[in-house]
Amino acid sequence: MTAKVEKYAAYCNLCGEMMVSLCMGRSTETFSKKEREKKRSIKLKDKKEKAEDRKASAVKGKSLDDMMAYIDENGNITSTPPDPTKRRKIVTEDIQISVPKQAEITEQDKLRTGTVSMFNSAKGFGFIRDHVTQESIFVHVNGLTEEIRENDKVTFETEQGQKGLNAIKVKIVPK
Repeated sequence: MTAKVEKYAAYCNLCGEMMVSLCMGRSTETFSKKEREKKRSIKLKDKKEKAEDRKASAVKGKSLDDMMAYIDENGNITSTPPDPTKRRKIVTEDIQISVPKQAEITEQDKLRTGTVSMFNSAKGFGFIRDHVTQESIFVHVNGLTEEIRENDKVTFETEQGQKGLNAIKVKIVPK
């Protein structure tokens, strides 16, 4: 192990002569402190280099035309201005912001016809197959106006239930 030899100079208080003494002292910096200091200086150096690179590669003073973005006839963003010959005239009255009103449903449109595909009178529910849409619609005993059985032709109205359409006001079609 080598120790660092340091030379100290001091003046004597009595005679004023210069005294030189040699001192074998320990270093105040440990190995880990030196390593941390090296890493810190390397980081600082890298940071300065990156800042200089950014300054060198930065393009200042771009013109307004370079910063403009345009939308072409298909709705895509481009850097070239649109062709004025492809411009379309839009009438502001034609733009619909809200949902258009639906035509009122008449009584005849509400009334549907179908065939009872399954009905369990013990449990009190079943299904009706609609003749027009061929969809299966749930029917409960509370929605019946008269008793029905499987394969009966019926007329009914629908309402929105918790799990889908429910048949209500179910009547057997007279033969």
